[in-house]
Amino acid sequence: MKRLVVLAAALILAGCGEKVEPSAEAPVKLEPFTVMLDYFPNADHAGIYAAYEAGLYRKAGLDVKIQTPPDPSAPLKLLTAGRADVAISYEPELLLARDAGAENLISVAALVQVPLTSLMALPSSGIRSAADLKGKRVGTAGIPYQSAYLKTILEKAGVDPSTVKETNVGFNLVPALLSKKADAVLGAFWNVEGVELERRDRTPVILRMDKLGVPTYNELILVARRESLNAEGASRLRRFISATAEGTQLVRDDPATGADALLKADKGLDDRALQEAEIKATLPAFFPTDTSKPWGWQETVDWANYERWMRANDLLTRPPSESPPLTNEFLPGVGLGDSSRG
Repeated sequence: MKRLVVLAAALILAGCGEKVEPSAEAPVKLEPFTVMLDYFPNADHAGIYAAYEAGLYRKAGLDVKIQTPPDPSAPLKLLTAGRADVAISYEPELLLARDAGAENLISVAALVQVPLTSLMALPSSGIRSAADLKGKRVGTAGIPYQSAYLKTILEKAGVDPSTVKETNVGFNLVPALLSKKADAVLGAFWNVEGVELERRDRTPVILRMDKLGVPTYNELILVARRESLNAEGASRLRRFISATAEGTQLVRDDPATGADALLKADKGLDDRALQEAEIKATLPAFFPTDTSKPWGWQETVDWANYERWMRANDLLTRPPSESPPLTNEFLPGVGLGDSSRG
């Protein structure tokens, strides 16, 4: 009888132990994380959407929401207002925002390593190089630093700026080119508008900014608010960046993965072949040329050179901030017990 009592007690204790043991089936609590795009979904965002569709963010414990801004000027404003954890923006836009007082904004990764902005023309214009811009009309989106790009390009090519007419065509760059409202446009992306024109057999002449005298820069960057990067915020950011790096690798391994994810995200993108062609064109720009550097790497020397160029062209007016505009510490394999920082 005593043995039976002891055995019964043991079974009860074992049963109690099983009740408090966490179930492998229990759902993981996901932390919210909002990403504000710079524009509507396109090839530049393929790694993010691929990571989302592959469940990499959920695997990292994040409930990621990807939002499209009301207009291209809004992402950094929405980020500053706390409406997003990170915003996709452009290196010049971040430097301008910081110059206007938003020194708490900091670039935490490069989504696209090199300038996508280009000078684009059709063969009928007779433009084959920057030297051919003399006497031509160049359409821009009316953005001040695009005017400065044009000035730098003309100076390097030895063309008198007074012989070139700059026309503000807004964001209707390709229509301006096709309608001959402009002989060339500055601001179209070689990986998007350039690919689209090529697929329409328009054989565009595409001249890239960093080949025309403009200092190289990261076209697209991930921006965060410095005050949000406490221990908890830094953990979420690290996990988001690592998952995005994995998603971008998936796209490199199979561009169709990125095209499928984009088409699922935006029903307006109905030309699958075009999306895949744009992604394939963009792939080299997603990764640092130095293969020893992690995805998202930002070169501090390049940032310094570009900022110097902006100051030389009177685009920045305040003294340089003591707070750096970028950091590499949240990239995969960097910052945790590693002194490598941007």
